[in-house]
Amino acid sequence: MSAKIRSVLKSYAFLRLIRAIVIIIVVVSISFFIVRLMPGNPVDLYIVYLETTYSMPYQQAKAMAAAIFGVNLNEPLYKQYIEYMINVFRGNLGRSMFMNGMPVIKIIAQYLPWTVFTVGTGLLISFIFGILIGMAIAYRRGGILDSTITILSSILNSVPNYIIAMLLIIIFGDYLGVVPFSMLRGAYSSNVIPGWNIPFIMSVIQHAIFPIFTYVITTIGGWILLMRGSTISVLGEDYITVARARGLPESKIMTTYVGRNAILPIFTNFTIAVAFIFGGSVLVESIFVYPGIGLRLLQAINQRDYPVMQGIFLIITIAVIAANYLADVLYGLLDPRIRVR
Repeated sequence: MSAKIRSVLKSYAFLRLIRAIVIIIVVVSISFFIVRLMPGNPVDLYIVYLETTYSMPYQQAKAMAAAIFGVNLNEPLYKQYIEYMINVFRGNLGRSMFMNGMPVIKIIAQYLPWTVFTVGTGLLISFIFGILIGMAIAYRRGGILDSTITILSSILNSVPNYIIAMLLIIIFGDYLGVVPFSMLRGAYSSNVIPGWNIPFIMSVIQHAIFPIFTYVITTIGGWILLMRGSTISVLGEDYITVARARGLPESKIMTTYVGRNAILPIFTNFTIAVAFIFGGSVLVESIFVYPGIGLRLLQAINQRDYPVMQGIFLIITIAVIAANYLADVLYGLLDPRIRVR
């Protein structure tokens, strides 16, 4: 084995990648065995459901259940597990029990983009404005503006997103009566043609604006507080004092010295927050009846649609672990002091 290969195998990024893969395999394995070993095995229950509801013969019901869950039920459990893992790595997550046997991967592909659009847009807007406001009040710490924004940010950071969503509906829909929320259900209006045209784009924005606004309100407070604390910490460093003693412009100190170093610890939080795009929208999407992955997950839970539940949980797990891995690696590149050799 060459020295270059040994260096790669011992590298920070490679070790973190191996750990991420192992965690994903463990989580997928746990989900497989929980579903099959829990009281009231959903596979057996689905077979009984087909027999009683559709008067289906046992063998036919068993074959359909095997197709739905993506395993051969005639095989021992360990062989079913191996077959399941192979199917997962091939992208075969089984089929929905209630959506006409639709493949789970297609269901995820249908609903996931809307969640990524709304939560991702809200997160990006709140992050940009949060770090700007946080840095600004850190420079004016101790004043009325600092106290007011800090208290408001603490309140917003502690209020659950579904509470904000319900308040928006009550205020703008019921009390003021200026927003017809019943007309904003879905991702876009039924009278527009999907595609890259102005009416469709405007309809998508109109339907998504309140979910996005909800995510902005409930996350911006956290970014403001994090950036304020990080900026104050950086302002106390010796190199800031030296930079000012050298006569550097305050604008350059703010951007080159303070901003870049203050945002570094927050970078990890942002990367991890991106992962929760896939699972942090269940209640908000349910309140606004927005067809994202969160609403589909809630529907699957209510219907006991186990293949869909497993598939969505798998996507959330992979997203969280991948985001943590990305945060570790990129943070290691930005700040080599935290690398583990």
